[in-house]
Amino acid sequence: MTQTLASSVADRLRAIVGHDQVITHPDRLVAYESDGLTAYRVVPRAVVLPETTEQVSQVLRIMHDEGIAVVPRGAGTGLSGGALPTPDGVIVGTARMSRILSIDEQNRLARVQPGVVNARLTEATAPYGLYYAPDPASQSTCTLGGNVAENSGGPHCLKYGVTSRYVTGLTVVMADGEVVRLGGAGLEAAHGLDLVGLFVGSEGCFGIATEIEVRLLPKVESIRTLLGIFHTMEAAGHAVTDIIGSGLMPAAVEIVDNATIVAVEASVFSAGYPIDAGAALVVEFDGTEAGLDDDADRAEQCCLSAGATKVIRATSDEERIALWKGRKKAFGAMGRIAPDLLVQDATVPRTRLPEVLARITEIGHEYDLKIANVFHAGDGNLHPNILFDRQNKEELERVEKASREIMTLCVSVGGTITGEHGVGVDKRAYMPLVYNDVEMEMLRSVRRVFDPDGRLNPGKVVQ
Repeated sequence: MTQTLASSVADRLRAIVGHDQVITHPDRLVAYESDGLTAYRVVPRAVVLPETTEQVSQVLRIMHDEGIAVVPRGAGTGLSGGALPTPDGVIVGTARMSRILSIDEQNRLARVQPGVVNARLTEATAPYGLYYAPDPASQSTCTLGGNVAENSGGPHCLKYGVTSRYVTGLTVVMADGEVVRLGGAGLEAAHGLDLVGLFVGSEGCFGIATEIEVRLLPKVESIRTLLGIFHTMEAAGHAVTDIIGSGLMPAAVEIVDNATIVAVEASVFSAGYPIDAGAALVVEFDGTEAGLDDDADRAEQCCLSAGATKVIRATSDEERIALWKGRKKAFGAMGRIAPDLLVQDATVPRTRLPEVLARITEIGHEYDLKIANVFHAGDGNLHPNILFDRQNKEELERVEKASREIMTLCVSVGGTITGEHGVGVDKRAYMPLVYNDVEMEMLRSVRRVFDPDGRLNPGKVVQ
């Protein structure tokens, strides 16, 4: 049962952030009861929406003094329950902290608040010939604070890497309200502890990042994008292995299965994928103009040799966007299949993709569940989407059993439990699959260094 926030505490918070920026009405709190993983829902005691580092510091100082748990929240697009409230806790949201503070064209750096939408940073830096590389599928909605918390990736992380490669400095508010600066000015840690690297991916358990300094990249000269159509997922998986094994270095390699294609093509996101295809494979190369056509030719031959029925190439930016639409909008179309989905995020060796995909299909049949696959095939980062209705308790039990079986399968072939979505509350039970007791205690010890009382995002990652 969710506790009520004392009116005296609510009044103190309103004095800091403004009356309308402290939400306590039950009807409005429902909007914050889950993140993108809707299988778990808890209504928070209150939601506080600060606008500056100083406001976050004052809010956390009050929460610390009152012994109230704090759950940091960005845009709520996370898929592991990382922003799930606690019944006795208060959400501190960063939605109002949405300013781009500076763009340093010469040093290719930007300084932003955590509520800046990922795609907006690239839009703002485009006039300088720059862009921000990490591109989660939710980049039109997700915010950079959440990206830092989860160490987010995206389709192009195959070539360009994940968030941790780009964050060079952070302003962080600790659990007791203390403000600290980690790194900065584009400098890498020359010696000592890499506290920026430690903080990125800490899932809101170490503190709240209120300013983020990131490295930018120059826009690429040219891009080649291909769409391969296959009868089966296994054939598409073989094509991925052949492409990477041939020595090619694509910027992105993504697979979408038939269930996802059907959902996307029936939605407003229709991308023109054939609905009878077993799988579609998006392959993209970028860089200097010289050699790109040869790379695309070789990738096309790999697809055809693996059984592709056809390979389509984009000849314009508009066609490229259209080819990507089926992948980028996949999660948004899932609601046409079922009211709820549980997205897993295991990563397996690329060479094991065909057998793992085949076994995931079997698991879906065994538990009588619909599983739609859309994932980063280039680095083996799977996203099996288990679709269900959470109102059906018996079905929910089957979902949990199938989820554990999928995770155990992926670890058994040399994989791990998460590639980019984080552990949150959903994968916490799977941590012993990849960490022993000593390692788990080390993780807890690091958490206690930042948050001795365990009040920042409690119940997430490790207890």
